[in-house]
Amino acid sequence: MRDNLKVQELQTQNEILEAFPVMNQLRTHLDKESYLELILEAQEKDRYKLFALIDEDEMVAVIGFKPMITLYYGRFVWVCDLVTNQQKRSKGYGEILLNHIHEWAKNNGYESVALSSGLSRSEAHRFYEEKMDYEKVSYVFKASLD
Repeated sequence: MRDNLKVQELQTQNEILEAFPVMNQLRTHLDKESYLELILEAQEKDRYKLFALIDEDEMVAVIGFKPMITLYYGRFVWVCDLVTNQQKRSKGYGEILLNHIHEWAKNNGYESVALSSGLSRSEAHRFYEEKMDYEKVSYVFKASLD
């Protein structure tokens, strides 16, 4: 990793709130209060972790993930959120952050990393498949319960 870059786990409420402007570029439906509430609940109940990539004191990308165990994947890490600040894209930041999570997963005894990406996000799909060597293994389905 380049000398001016560092990956930092965001744990305090202030650190989590500092990531909101970047995360909000991906999760546009959330306001600051609901974002913080969901992160804190996910940390408490689901072992959700939030990391940021810092480039010379500027937060340029964030990733949120949960270590999980299922019968299908076994012990794995599920990436819930990954976004690079739109003014900072195509500089390798997403790759650096995702590779950091791969290392975190290996060091903590997890066998794989999985994620879901919206159907319309073809550039993200190209990144995952071509740059990060992910393979498409399933569709994700959702039912709203209202």
